[in-house]
Order: sequence, then C-alpha cells, then structure tokens
Amino acid sequence: MSYEAWRDKTNGFRKVDVRHLQGNFAAGLIQAAARLEVGEGLEVVQTFEPHPLYAALENLGFEHHTEQTAETEFHVFFCRTEKKEGEEAPFRPLALLNYPMIDEKLGKIAVDFWETTWQSPRRTLPYETRLLLSLANAVGAGRMRQASRELVKAYVHGLDSAALDDVFELLAWNQGIGFFSSEIGPSPLFQAYKLIKTQEGQGKERSEICRALKEKFGEKNPEIGVM
Repeated sequence: MSYEAWRDKTNGFRKVDVRHLQGNFAAGLIQAAARLEVGEGLEVVQTFEPHPLYAALENLGFEHHTEQTAETEFHVFFCRTEKKEGEEAPFRPLALLNYPMIDEKLGKIAVDFWETTWQSPRRTLPYETRLLLSLANAVGAGRMRQASRELVKAYVHGLDSAALDDVFELLAWNQGIGFFSSEIGPSPLFQAYKLIKTQEGQGKERSEICRALKEKFGEKNPEIGVM
C-alpha cells in the first residue's frame, strides 16, 4: 500500500514530539504503536530521520512517510496497514534514538552511521558474516553484551551453529585459554551458544530454539539489554 492510499488519514494520527524527551522513550513509543488498529497511525517528530524506528514498526505492520520541514525537524507518519504475526527480529538498534538527549547533531550522526554500516546496499559481505566480525571485535574489546547480541541475531537470521563452533575455536586460539576460561566461558555470550548446542542436541526445532534465545537472552536480560 502506498502513502497516497492512507494520506487522508494522517490528520487524525496522534502526534508524538520526541525531540526533547529525556530517557528511553523508544520502548514506550513502540508499545503505543502495537496497540493501534489497522488504519490508525502516529506522527513522530524528531530532529533526524529515525531509521531504527522504521525497521521496528515495519515489523508490526506499519508503513511510513517522512517529511523534512527544517534542517533538524523531521515529521514521520506511521500508518498500520496490517497486523503482522511474524516473530519479531531481535535487538533493533533503538538505543540510538536516545543520542539526541546528549546532542542533536550526535544523534543524527549515530543513526546515519548505523544506516550506512548495516543497511546500505553497497555492503559486500553477507549480513551473517558481518555479525560474526562484529561479535569477534566486541569480544576483543571486552564488550560481551554486544557480542551476545550479535550471536543471537546471527542465529535467528539463519546462521548454522557449525559456524559458531568455528568462531569459538578461533576465540580460544586468539584470546588464549586463560581469557577464554575466565571471561568468555561464564559470559552470556557462551551461555547463549550452549543453549543452541544443547537444544539442537535434543532435536528441538530451530524456531523453538530461536524463541528460547530471545526469551532468555533478550532485552529483558540485564546482561544483554541496552534500553
């Protein structure tokens, strides 16, 4: 459905101006959107184009139309055109929407950088490969939270667990047995890997394993979440 098909409804959309909100507003915004019926919508006002929000609401069945009215003023109209029943992809980068509370220009830079890195059609490496590179870099930098998120995303996106075997073998080789034993082994990163391998060994369906991953290693886990 194109914007023209629901354009006349936008005057009735609830307007949410998030330009100067403090704290983590993204989760509440998505919850409000999830309660809307088909044909209803929101108008979100932000200082930059909120690409991560596009992805999050698209998964709920929303289309969007964006109008830039000033250098740092974007009006985004979201209309629910269907109620999707598919499972939500894990870890949308909604924390990026909080950067404007530090500095508005920083917020735009952060979101544009994410868009270029993860959404640009110019990227050559497959998405799963880039996630594994990001995982390995995160471990090297001591960021187990990020590494855990990349592992969950890669597996949910379809990565074979045999590739994770290779990753952990290389981590042991490059980081050393001592670091692997004391830092990686007890981490949520390795616990997520163990869940995958254990449940695969039990013959469980991939969809069931993905649900278990998102439940145990999702945003509600304080060692994983960023919101």
